[in-house]
Amino acid sequence: MLKQLMLSTALTALVAGGAVAQSANPAMPKQESQMQSTTGANTAGSGQFIASQAADQWLASNFEGTDVLGPNDEKIGDVNDVLFSKDGQIVAYVVGIGGFLGIGEKNVALAPSSFQAIPGSSADNWKLRLSMTKDQLLQARAFETQREKEANARRATTGSGAVTAPRPTMPPASTNR
Repeated sequence: MLKQLMLSTALTALVAGGAVAQSANPAMPKQESQMQSTTGANTAGSGQFIASQAADQWLASNFEGTDVLGPNDEKIGDVNDVLFSKDGQIVAYVVGIGGFLGIGEKNVALAPSSFQAIPGSSADNWKLRLSMTKDQLLQARAFETQREKEANARRATTGSGAVTAPRPTMPPASTNR
Protein backbone atom coordinates (compact mmCIF):
# COMPACT_ATOMS: atom_id res chain seq x y z
CA MET A 1 0.00 0.00 0.00
CA LEU A 2 2.80 2.44 0.91
CA LYS A 3 4.64 1.52 -2.27
CA GLN A 4 1.53 2.29 -4.33
CA LEU A 5 1.08 5.63 -2.54
CA MET A 6 4.70 6.58 -3.16
CA LEU A 7 4.52 5.57 -6.81
CA SER A 8 1.28 7.56 -7.23
CA THR A 9 2.98 10.59 -5.77
CA ALA A 10 5.94 10.05 -8.08
CA LEU A 11 3.80 9.96 -11.16
CA THR A 12 1.85 13.03 -10.15
CA ALA A 13 5.08 14.90 -9.51
CA LEU A 14 6.54 13.75 -12.83
CA VAL A 15 3.56 15.02 -14.76
CA ALA A 16 3.10 18.19 -12.72
CA GLY A 17 6.82 18.89 -12.35
CA GLY A 18 7.00 20.88 -15.55
CA ALA A 19 3.78 22.76 -14.88
CA VAL A 20 4.80 25.03 -12.02
CA ALA A 21 3.10 28.40 -12.31
CA GLN A 22 4.77 31.76 -11.77
CA SER A 23 2.98 33.41 -8.86
CA ALA A 24 3.69 35.38 -5.72
CA ASN A 25 4.97 32.11 -4.27
CA PRO A 26 7.05 30.52 -7.09
CA ALA A 27 7.43 27.23 -5.23
CA MET A 28 3.66 26.66 -5.15
CA PRO A 29 2.23 24.28 -7.77
CA LYS A 30 -0.28 25.75 -10.23
CA GLN A 31 -3.27 23.77 -8.90
CA GLU A 32 -2.74 24.92 -5.31
CA SER A 33 -2.25 28.51 -6.49
CA GLN A 34 -5.53 28.35 -8.40
CA MET A 35 -7.28 26.77 -5.44
CA GLN A 36 -6.17 29.58 -3.16
CA SER A 37 -7.39 32.20 -5.58
CA THR A 38 -10.80 30.56 -5.93
CA THR A 39 -11.38 29.71 -2.29
CA GLY A 40 -9.59 32.67 -0.76
CA ALA A 41 -8.15 30.45 1.96
CA ASN A 42 -4.86 28.70 2.40
CA THR A 43 -5.58 24.98 2.28
CA ALA A 44 -2.04 23.85 3.13
CA GLY A 45 -2.12 21.29 5.92
CA SER A 46 -5.83 20.58 5.54
CA GLY A 47 -7.09 17.40 3.93
CA GLN A 48 -7.73 17.79 0.23
CA PHE A 49 -9.72 15.18 -1.63
CA ILE A 50 -9.16 14.40 -5.29
CA ALA A 51 -12.35 13.18 -6.98
CA SER A 52 -10.80 11.66 -10.09
CA GLN A 53 -7.67 11.25 -12.14
CA ALA A 54 -7.02 14.00 -14.68
CA ALA A 55 -5.97 13.20 -18.23
CA ASP A 56 -2.44 14.50 -17.55
CA GLN A 57 -1.94 12.42 -14.37
CA TRP A 58 -0.54 8.92 -14.01
CA LEU A 59 -1.19 6.21 -11.44
CA ALA A 60 1.78 4.57 -9.76
CA SER A 61 0.29 1.15 -10.38
CA ASN A 62 0.63 1.86 -14.13
CA PHE A 63 4.12 3.34 -13.77
CA GLU A 64 5.92 0.38 -12.22
CA GLY A 65 7.27 -1.78 -15.02
CA THR A 66 7.23 1.08 -17.51
CA ASP A 67 9.65 0.45 -20.36
CA VAL A 68 12.80 2.56 -20.41
CA LEU A 69 14.06 3.17 -23.93
CA GLY A 70 17.52 4.15 -25.09
CA PRO A 71 18.36 6.84 -27.63
CA ASN A 72 17.47 4.52 -30.56
CA ASP A 73 14.09 3.61 -28.98
CA GLU A 74 15.28 0.11 -28.04
CA LYS A 75 14.12 -1.18 -24.66
CA ILE A 76 17.02 -1.09 -22.20
CA GLY A 77 15.19 -1.71 -18.93
CA ASP A 78 12.10 -0.89 -16.90
CA VAL A 79 11.12 1.09 -13.84
CA ASN A 80 11.41 -1.02 -10.70
CA ASP A 81 10.88 1.67 -8.08
CA VAL A 82 10.81 5.37 -7.32
CA LEU A 83 13.05 7.03 -4.72
CA PHE A 84 11.41 9.80 -2.64
CA SER A 85 12.65 12.28 -0.10
CA LYS A 86 10.84 12.66 3.24
CA ASP A 87 8.90 15.64 1.88
CA GLY A 88 7.51 13.63 -1.04
CA GLN A 89 9.82 14.92 -3.77
CA ILE A 90 10.95 12.43 -6.39
CA VAL A 91 14.69 11.95 -6.15
CA ALA A 92 15.18 9.20 -8.74
CA TYR A 93 13.59 6.47 -10.80
CA VAL A 94 15.18 3.08 -10.15
CA VAL A 95 15.64 1.28 -13.46
CA GLY A 96 16.36 -2.43 -13.76
CA ILE A 97 18.79 -3.31 -16.54
CA GLY A 98 19.96 -6.64 -17.89
CA GLY A 99 19.20 -10.00 -16.37
CA PHE A 100 16.33 -12.28 -17.20
CA LEU A 101 13.02 -12.11 -15.35
CA GLY A 102 14.69 -10.07 -12.62
CA ILE A 103 17.52 -12.55 -12.08
CA GLY A 104 20.91 -10.95 -12.56
CA GLU A 105 19.27 -7.57 -13.03
CA LYS A 106 21.15 -4.44 -12.01
CA ASN A 107 19.30 -1.45 -10.59
CA VAL A 108 20.51 2.07 -11.32
CA ALA A 109 18.88 5.27 -10.10
CA LEU A 110 18.53 8.32 -12.32
CA ALA A 111 17.10 11.76 -11.63
CA PRO A 112 13.66 12.38 -13.18
CA SER A 113 15.17 15.09 -15.38
CA SER A 114 17.13 12.33 -17.15
CA PHE A 115 13.94 10.97 -18.71
CA GLN A 116 11.60 12.09 -21.45
CA ALA A 117 8.06 10.71 -21.22
CA ILE A 118 6.77 9.51 -24.58
CA PRO A 119 3.36 8.02 -25.42
CA GLY A 120 3.12 4.32 -26.04
CA SER A 121 0.61 2.32 -28.05
CA SER A 122 -2.35 3.42 -25.90
CA ALA A 123 -3.28 6.44 -23.80
CA ASP A 124 -2.30 4.76 -20.51
CA ASN A 125 0.86 3.11 -21.86
CA TRP A 126 3.69 5.62 -21.52
CA LYS A 127 7.37 4.92 -21.95
CA LEU A 128 10.43 6.74 -20.66
CA ARG A 129 13.32 7.61 -22.95
CA LEU A 130 16.92 8.18 -21.87
CA SER A 131 19.74 9.67 -23.87
CA MET A 132 22.01 6.98 -22.40
CA THR A 133 22.68 3.55 -23.83
CA LYS A 134 22.29 0.23 -22.04
CA ASP A 135 26.09 -0.12 -21.94
CA GLN A 136 26.40 3.26 -20.20
CA LEU A 137 23.83 2.19 -17.60
CA LEU A 138 25.61 -1.12 -17.06
CA GLN A 139 28.81 0.84 -16.38
CA ALA A 140 27.06 3.02 -13.78
CA ARG A 141 27.24 2.29 -10.09
CA ALA A 142 24.42 0.02 -8.91
CA PHE A 143 21.70 1.58 -6.79
CA GLU A 144 21.75 0.32 -3.20
CA THR A 145 18.71 0.50 -0.93
CA GLN A 146 19.08 1.33 2.75
CA ARG A 147 18.32 -2.31 3.61
CA GLU A 148 21.06 -3.49 1.22
CA LYS A 149 23.53 -0.98 2.67
CA GLU A 150 22.85 -2.26 6.19
CA ALA A 151 23.19 -5.89 5.08
CA ASN A 152 26.47 -5.10 3.31
CA ALA A 153 27.75 -3.32 6.42
CA ARG A 154 26.89 -6.39 8.53
CA ARG A 155 28.69 -8.65 6.04
CA ALA A 156 31.76 -6.41 6.16
CA THR A 157 31.73 -6.48 9.97
CA THR A 158 31.21 -10.23 10.33
CA GLY A 159 33.17 -11.26 7.26
CA SER A 160 30.31 -13.32 5.86
CA GLY A 161 26.82 -12.94 4.53
CA ALA A 162 25.29 -14.44 7.66
CA VAL A 163 24.46 -12.43 10.72
CA THR A 164 26.24 -14.02 13.65
CA ALA A 165 25.09 -13.99 17.23
CA PRO A 166 27.54 -13.91 20.11
CA ARG A 167 28.58 -17.34 21.30
CA PRO A 168 27.06 -18.34 24.62
CA THR A 169 29.60 -18.67 27.40
CA MET A 170 29.81 -22.02 29.11
CA PRO A 171 29.66 -22.12 32.90
CA PRO A 172 32.90 -23.24 34.51
CA ALA A 173 33.20 -27.00 34.81
CA SER A 174 32.60 -28.35 38.25
CA THR A 175 35.74 -29.51 40.05
CA ASN A 176 33.76 -31.91 42.25
CA ARG A 177 33.60 -35.34 40.68
